[in-house]
Amino acid sequence: MDTLLKKSIISSAILSALSITPQVAAQADEQIKDMEVIEVSSFRRSLIKAKDMKREAMIARDSILAEDIADFPDLNLADALQRVPGVTITREAGEGRQISLRGLGPDFTRVQVNGMEAMGTSSSPMDAKGGVSRTRGFDFNVFAAELFNRIDVNKTFSADQEEGGIGGTVGLYSAKPFDYDGAKGAISVKGGYNDNSEETDPRFAGLLSNTWGNFGALASVAYSERSTTEFGTNTTRWRKEGGKITADESNTELQAELDSTELWFPRGHRYSLWNNNQKRLGVTAALQFKPSDDVSLTLDVLHAKLENEQNEHHSAVKDNKTVKDLEWIDNDGQKEVIYASYADATWRNENSARYNESVFDQYTLTLDWSLNDDLSMMALVGTSSSDFDQPRVQKSNIHAKGKVDIITDFTQDRFYGLSYSPDFNTASRDQFEIKDIYLQEDYITNDFDTAKVDFTYLVGDSGTVKFGLNYKKFENSAYQLTQSNAQNIANQNTGILTLDDNLVNVFTQHPDHQWVQGDLSALLDFYGLSNYRIDASMLTENDKSPVSETTQAAYAEYQFESSIAGKPLHVSAGLRYFDTEIKASGISNGIDIESTRNYSDILPTLNMVYELDEDILWRFSASKNITRPSLGSLSYNATVSQTSGEAITSVNMGNPELEPFESVSFDTSFEWYFEDVGYASAAFYYKDIDNFIVSTTTEVVYSSLGLPAELLPADKSMDSIFYLQRPENMDSSKIKGAEIAFSRDFDFLSAPFNNLGIVANYTYAD
Repeated sequence: MDTLLKKSIISSAILSALSITPQVAAQADEQIKDMEVIEVSSFRRSLIKAKDMKREAMIARDSILAEDIADFPDLNLADALQRVPGVTITREAGEGRQISLRGLGPDFTRVQVNGMEAMGTSSSPMDAKGGVSRTRGFDFNVFAAELFNRIDVNKTFSADQEEGGIGGTVGLYSAKPFDYDGAKGAISVKGGYNDNSEETDPRFAGLLSNTWGNFGALASVAYSERSTTEFGTNTTRWRKEGGKITADESNTELQAELDSTELWFPRGHRYSLWNNNQKRLGVTAALQFKPSDDVSLTLDVLHAKLENEQNEHHSAVKDNKTVKDLEWIDNDGQKEVIYASYADATWRNENSARYNESVFDQYTLTLDWSLNDDLSMMALVGTSSSDFDQPRVQKSNIHAKGKVDIITDFTQDRFYGLSYSPDFNTASRDQFEIKDIYLQEDYITNDFDTAKVDFTYLVGDSGTVKFGLNYKKFENSAYQLTQSNAQNIANQNTGILTLDDNLVNVFTQHPDHQWVQGDLSALLDFYGLSNYRIDASMLTENDKSPVSETTQAAYAEYQFESSIAGKPLHVSAGLRYFDTEIKASGISNGIDIESTRNYSDILPTLNMVYELDEDILWRFSASKNITRPSLGSLSYNATVSQTSGEAITSVNMGNPELEPFESVSFDTSFEWYFEDVGYASAAFYYKDIDNFIVSTTTEVVYSSLGLPAELLPADKSMDSIFYLQRPENMDSSKIKGAEIAFSRDFDFLSAPFNNLGIVANYTYAD
């Protein structure tokens, strides 16, 4: 209701009670209309709206609104989401990338954009962090925060939601022209400075919207550039290593300790530095047609592009098999090696450069139609694509001539080790020779097509029936091209190259270590590889290990209001049925193969809200839900490690017969709402998950895998023993936890501190 109208009604009622004449009442109404109206806006207004949305929802939900996103210096949506209770984020170069919800990883959180499920794929600039993967985790760094004016985080499940998010569902909504009154324009210009890269980063966002009667149009754009530098030391991972020997054969005590295989050694400890120059562009457009209050037709268009120009530099300890001395500590019952002196080891120095881009496009058409006073309909059709292209990965590796004594020391800082050689200079060109040049290309495509219709029918005074149908098709494919020892491609029969000053440089950007590295551009020029692209002419569709999922679903849900002890009780109960067909293609023994399978299930849901008092709510939810396996796990795609030497090489393969994760979840919470913006809440949740997917490792002969010899490392054969790593449904898991959230104004303080407030939350997951 309009503010002035409400004030006029209240004023008239008061004047009538006092028997004031109509003429006096009319004069009073005119004075009230002339009163100044103060409207709460910006961040505080967004908090009030978000609190109201949380309170009115039938499920456990937290929301972030436009003023919230715009008023914080968030680089992307992950940074905005980190303030929601239960959400944690992964970071790269200080920027959020993926989110985890209530203790479950990114694969367990489903993401919708303007009501349609979507996938966003980027990569890690840190080679040791996994690079490119085929998970279901959504990479939020693809999107600028300014593109959206509302984010919903649904933590419990109801039948009208699409299945697939055991952790929860995040809904992203871009602005619509009828969100504003008439014409609207906004421009934001920002700049940031990075101490490490010593670069200034520009950021721009703009929005233009207008309505003309029953038609409206909106467009927004966000563009940013960012230069970052990260450095430190890392181990790529820790592992229990057997097979190490002592430099002194008479030291039987040390040898017995090494033979126990209980010691955790840092694998390949190295100094590392990553530089990244990033460009991000986002564009949204919306056309809206509202011929009446009962009908609204909306076309949403969204485009996002993320570009990364990266280079990385590493100086790593390798071939550290022979041990002269070591120290270890007890770390929660595990023997962690914090100091080791190695004989006959080596240094391997890597210099690499890569370029990649992520492009997201989505088109959705949504119809909202009130068919009559009791029946309404929402229909949506849409398509989206998310493509990741990495056409250039170039690496050069040089290593020390001969064997070297190396010490790796974690005694001063268990999280920042140091490695050094007492009698070897890592910055001396004469001490190194070239090992190899390595080229790689990566490509991933994701395509979604969606059609759905939802109906809402009002029954009696307080009942509501919801029902609907949903069709969704998801297609994913990926492939990688690699070429190791690439100097042989150029027919340069020079053997091991002597590194002169034109082909190497000393890397000094890392503050804790200096080392000689191959000059990548000079080496590529020398071997004629500067513009080389790996031949993909023989690549077939099955080489791209495509996976497709087609899902048809239907649901029905009944909501009603009752009372217990005179207090309102709101109940929503429903069932969702789905059927999913999976097709996975690949190559085995040189023959194209395809696997097709179906699985289906019925998912019951129950959500209740009991008003213990006018401002105190108790919520309870019980539901069954699923999360589908990662795309890499379902595909036939095989990755062969390029590890050389005596170590056993690993092969990673997918498993298209995997069953989805299944979870039975319970959630309860108490919420107390007070004053305009204040609330306090405590939530407790429990999830019992079956079909948990774990990676199994077995020893196999390479020839038994049906993989081509071209994937083998240079010093391996078809008869070599490999570790086969493959996902299997094996375990169950139980997750429980609690969330506490609090928000209020400091209006009880004296000015100007009464204009401050606090928003805080704490989450525990086990």
